[in-house]
Parts: sequence; structure tokens; C-alpha cells
Amino acid sequence: MTAPLGLVALPVWLPAGRPAGPAPASPAGGEPASGHVPVLRAEVLAALAPRDGGIYLDATFGGGGYAEAILSAAACTVFAIDRDPEAIARGAALAARFPGRLHLAQGRFGDVLAGALAPDGLLAGHGVRALDGVAFDLGVSSFQLDDPARGFSFRTDGPLDMRMDRAGPTASDLVNRLGERELADLLHEFGEERAARRIARAIVAARAEAPIETTARLAGIIRAVLPPDRSGIDPATRSFQALRIRVNDELGEIERGLEAAAALLAPGGRLVVVAFHSLEDRLVKRFMLAASGRAPSPSRHDPRGLLVREAPRFHLLGGALLRPGTAEVAANPRARSGRLRAMERLVRPVEAGSPERAGRGAAHPGGAAAGEGAT
Repeated sequence: MTAPLGLVALPVWLPAGRPAGPAPASPAGGEPASGHVPVLRAEVLAALAPRDGGIYLDATFGGGGYAEAILSAAACTVFAIDRDPEAIARGAALAARFPGRLHLAQGRFGDVLAGALAPDGLLAGHGVRALDGVAFDLGVSSFQLDDPARGFSFRTDGPLDMRMDRAGPTASDLVNRLGERELADLLHEFGEERAARRIARAIVAARAEAPIETTARLAGIIRAVLPPDRSGIDPATRSFQALRIRVNDELGEIERGLEAAAALLAPGGRLVVVAFHSLEDRLVKRFMLAASGRAPSPSRHDPRGLLVREAPRFHLLGGALLRPGTAEVAANPRARSGRLRAMERLVRPVEAGSPERAGRGAAHPGGAAAGEGAT
């Protein structure tokens, strides 16, 4: 998701001895050449702290906003992944602006990262064995939302597709083939839709008359059985989210991608993730808490409590999660639900109870040590 960059106060995420690169240069007019910047762009850049000679990964290339900012901030190399072939095609222009410094790969980031160190993998093929930073911007991109032909949005009519990589079953396939109970479970699990059963009944009744093949028809069916939300959110929002997540296996992809990305980070390397809804953010939060040794302990009655816990491999950066400021949300309402979390790989694992672990933590603008007050 993208938004024009407003004035923001950057969090203090730069430990002593690790200066940030210069602010990214922008072409005339003050905006990047790609014509847009991602949500929380400045905060992501501050968390990554690109340096000359570093190797970074933009795991969700989209419009290239993060990749462009990183490349402009330091004389570094960026690898970028996107499962949408149209995003990779758009990236050719950015690669031409930074010859030899931007390497693009089309595919699911979980799969590409898992095989990155294979002889013909994304990194090993370029003689790279570790990364200094990885950025994720989860969810659907503005390019996909704004193209009616992709079928992601209910605001304009188009085919009910929703496939990020144009492969596999479409959202239309799901709404026309799944049974009523399966549909209700899907809407509840992936959309957190409380009216899932009512919507599923309406879908099954409507498709008995004619297949549901367009975004406008599906949105109309949902709006007919749900009253308008007092918050102003369209009644179809949660159902469309649920279908998109299921079509693209987004949650499974996030789990695989986080594990693979963390394993590729060099000591001092940073993982920075921007999520846009509670299901995504919950996965990111749990993963980072576990990697930093802050996951809740099992009950004393749980046999798992007898297991020796692995020494933390990471520490959290910035304390509580960050959200876009009011200026950014005003400029782009799609930014309103963005939330950023970040962590840094330790030079060596820190044993529980050690003085080094107890004193670790970068300063936070509010005065808390890293990880305190994480939500």
C-alpha cells in the first residue's frame, strides 16, 4: 500500500556505531521516480538503516518504493521479490536507474527465500550468503487494488479473480464451488466476519440463480444482507479480505517468509515488517516475540514448560509497534491500518538471565527499552 510521505518524527532505532545512510534523494517534485512511496516509508528506512556495501531484500516489491528508498539511501545492493509478474515488469525501469544494484525475482517470497542459498538461488547465484536487512510490506498493493481487471476491489466492477500471481483457483471459483459451511468458515477465519453464516447463505442462494463472476455482484449480495457499518467501512470489506487471503495463501506465505528471511540475516541484520490487518500482525508479533525470547511461558502444568528454551537470536527494535501519523493517513486513507514491527539479529545468542540480555535494547522515543510495551 502506498502514500505520499508527510513530515514524521523518526523513532530512535539506531544503536551507537551504526549510523543511518543519508536521506533518500528524490527527483524534481519531491517524490520518488516510481510516483509513490509505501506506507511508513521513512520509518522503515530508519529501522533498516541502510549502509554502503550492504545487501538488502525488499520481499514485496510492488511499486518499488522501499527498494528505491534503500538504493537512494546508500551505495548498497537490493534484491527484490514479487509474485505478481506485472510488478517485476514495472521494476525494469528502476533496475535501469541503479545498474547492477537491483536484482528482481518473480515468485512467492516464502519459496524464493527458502531456496535463496541453493546453487541457482536468488542470493547464491550472485555470490551472496547473508543479508543486512529485509523489508516486508504485507497484503495487496495499490497497483492491484486500483486495476479493476485484477478483481481485488469492490469499488469498481471487474472479474472476481484476486490472484496475485495469476495462477491457481480464483475467488470466483471459491464462491461458486464451496459448500455453505465451508464458505462461512472461510469468511470467519480469514475475514473475522461475524456475519459469516448469513453471508454464506446469501451467496449460495444467489449462485443458484447464476454464477457469481464479478466483484460488483458479490459486493451487492453482501451489502443486501449486512447493514452499513457505523464506522463507514463497506460491509463487503471483510469478505473480500477473506477471499483474497485464501486465494493467495497469504498467512501461510507470511509464516514461511518470516522464517526464511530471519535465517538469512547476518549478525546485526534487521527484519522490518509492515502489516495491515490483525491476522497478519498477529503472526508477525508472535514470530518476533519468539525469536527475541519474549514469547509467553507455558503454564506450569504444561509439559512443554520442562523443555529448555532456545537462546534468543534477535532483539526487538523500537518498543511498541508504530502506526502512520495523522498526516499520512489524511493523504492516503489506505494507510490507516498500517503497523510496523522490527527486530535485529544478535551477534551471538544471549542466554536467559545474562547481564548482556538484561541490558539490551535500543532507545525508544518514549523512553522504553526495545520490546517493552509491545502490543
